[in-house]
Amino acid sequence: MQIPLSYSYRNLWTRRLTTVLTASGMALVVFVFAAVLMLAEGLRQTLVATGSPDNAIVLRAAAESEVQSIVDRSQAAIVTSQPEIALSTSGRPLAAAEIVVLVNLRKKGGGPSNVTIRGVTPVSQELRPEVQLAAGRFLRPGSNEIMVGQDIAQRFAGVDLGQTIRFAARDWVVVGILDAGKTASSSEIWGDVDQVQQAFRRPIFSNVVLRLKDPTVLAGLKERLEGDPRLPVQVKREITFYEDQSRRMADFIRLLGLVLTSIFSIGAVLGAMITMYAAVATRTVEIGTLRALGFARRNILIAILLESVLIGLLGGLLGLGTASLMTFLTISTTNWQTFSEVAFSFTLTRGITLRSLAFAVGMGVVGGILPALRAARMDIVDSLRAV
Repeated sequence: MQIPLSYSYRNLWTRRLTTVLTASGMALVVFVFAAVLMLAEGLRQTLVATGSPDNAIVLRAAAESEVQSIVDRSQAAIVTSQPEIALSTSGRPLAAAEIVVLVNLRKKGGGPSNVTIRGVTPVSQELRPEVQLAAGRFLRPGSNEIMVGQDIAQRFAGVDLGQTIRFAARDWVVVGILDAGKTASSSEIWGDVDQVQQAFRRPIFSNVVLRLKDPTVLAGLKERLEGDPRLPVQVKREITFYEDQSRRMADFIRLLGLVLTSIFSIGAVLGAMITMYAAVATRTVEIGTLRALGFARRNILIAILLESVLIGLLGGLLGLGTASLMTFLTISTTNWQTFSEVAFSFTLTRGITLRSLAFAVGMGVVGGILPALRAARMDIVDSLRAV
């Protein structure tokens, strides 16, 4: 014979003030837990979305980012002549040797921050079809014209369409605003590769990005290029490269979140435990009556534990619902892998939802198990005498 679920629900409704207060404490913990996971996932998805499974990127061996990489002109010429590279409709290889450098710009109403400057070729945009013009036009090759990502245009001073900005001892005119969606390209400034090389006095490239004829040929291309003694390079699928770029920062965010939620969860669990102990203490006769009616100890334990689980679930839903509002926010931070500004949004996924609710239910179980055991062990006679 089982105690009906409605019994646990009615008891929570009777103590609705303490139920809401306890659930609110759990909701705060779940909010922090979910928000941290959403933050890390938003960063990961932003960088992963920047890459394409059809593209490969070639960098100097052991380089962890494009800024650290060096590919000279002779090496770039060898890479761009490989037979695995797809051709455009005009018959030219879909490969671009680019340079990536950092400049320090001032935010609107804030301090300075590093911004990625990418020296591109006309092929670069073909390799990144997700990058479109939001305003203005594309830069002219060989000119001191630049195109600015939307996130940079919104957050930094002096980079609006038509304005002139000075870096690397040159004046650069903003002729276009790039709409790259939720990708890292929205946090970049694009200029002509030759002009960027001259301005920064770096007659080398940072990488070579290329489109594969067939994504399955990457292994053969990787083996040939990395085995060529003239080419101290590493070859990665572009989407894999950008996922690696997010790993260090995302892992730190998750670790920080784990520490914070561990501390906060102790208080939430103690709150649930106190609430359930108080509930058991005020229902001693009621519990004795249930035992006298023939309900087993395990039925009492399950009923009391279920109340705590329901409180945890309520807190989980409240915390998760509040955290979901964070998806409307876009924030920016410095990616430790590239040391440059990157903007991204909180991202709520099905996995984060399930983990957050499981975490909330887990707090309910931990907070309710001892009070439930106490209720289940009560002696029938002693309970009925406590009038």
